[in-house]
Amino acid sequence: GQLAHLACSAVATGLWRMITVLVVDDSAVVRRVLSEGLNRTPDIRVVGTAPDPYVARERIVELQPQVITLDVEMPRMDGIAFLAKLMQHHPLPVVVISSLTPAGSEVAMRAFQLGAVEVLCKPGSAYDVGDAVPRLARAIRAAAAARCRGPRVVALPDVPKQPSAKPPGASTSSSLSKDLSSGLGRTSDQVLALGASTGGTEALRELLAELPGDTPGTIIVQHMPPMFTAAFAHSLNRTSRMRVSEAAGGEPLLPGLAYVAPGGRHLVVVRSGAHYYVELRDGPQIHYQRPAVDVAFMSVARAAVANAVGVLLTGMGQDGAAGLKAMRDAGAHTIAQDEASCVVFGMPRAAIACGAAAEVAALAHIPEQINQALRRAAALAHALRTH
Repeated sequence: GQLAHLACSAVATGLWRMITVLVVDDSAVVRRVLSEGLNRTPDIRVVGTAPDPYVARERIVELQPQVITLDVEMPRMDGIAFLAKLMQHHPLPVVVISSLTPAGSEVAMRAFQLGAVEVLCKPGSAYDVGDAVPRLARAIRAAAAARCRGPRVVALPDVPKQPSAKPPGASTSSSLSKDLSSGLGRTSDQVLALGASTGGTEALRELLAELPGDTPGTIIVQHMPPMFTAAFAHSLNRTSRMRVSEAAGGEPLLPGLAYVAPGGRHLVVVRSGAHYYVELRDGPQIHYQRPAVDVAFMSVARAAVANAVGVLLTGMGQDGAAGLKAMRDAGAHTIAQDEASCVVFGMPRAAIACGAAAEVAALAHIPEQINQALRRAAALAHALRTH
């Protein structure tokens, strides 16, 4: 039954072909376990392994794999240095395997910036090896379907926040008290909901860099392992005019504040009185994901109804399509990223197919479309209040 389900899913997404993989890891045990596990899947074949980047370079030329899995900590040359060279001279879809530590989280962000399609937790840290193979197989399928973009050569500068960002080390509670007693303490009449998966880290970085500092309260759901999301939020905060942080639960959604759903928890938006709040919940994975975009978007449809804008960006699979449809049906404005600017045109394609997207746009045009939609909604709300 599972094999048939995989085959049907692969046919439906146009991926029913054998994906050839090179596993690069200095541990012979990990190379063996991953190779054996991946070779048991119906559509993936490990055509070779390499203990370090120097051997990997020779195997790439010899075997021409479609996807590479790359460990970070290796002798002679670390995985990130090899990734930088590979993407510069011979770009290939790469799935990086990094340890689930603060240092590993920073490595993950660097890997995404250099052009890695996915970054997964190293087996034996957060997930056991048995759980790692199915996750790795899904990441390999996403990588095989991805447009290989190569490294981001231009680093975005740090952007001053509007209002000023809280000082390092300030607690969440004191920061919220300060916000509520300042100009930010007004009710946010609108909510911006952003969802993404494969290719989404850099798409979200580019999008948020173009949004004004007084953008309505924003939620961000990016498929990513626990702990990596904190580093991701920190990296977005450096280049966004909004204040971006990983959600802890209980925060009010206010203009100028954006919250990233933490890995391993679902994020939902609830309304209490005149305010919207962020809550975190456990529960089963949806579309193999926790956090799931569908869970967040459906909560926005219930809480904010028409006072919201939903955006579904690049990603593998269907997560977010049903939620975006629920938002559109509730009266919210909805946008899906177009195929040409997606790394993987899976989630937006599913949303477009089910009628969830009011607009389809290139990534570069989405910030202005968000702003226009928010202005239209604000103008309508003002007109209704004054008549």
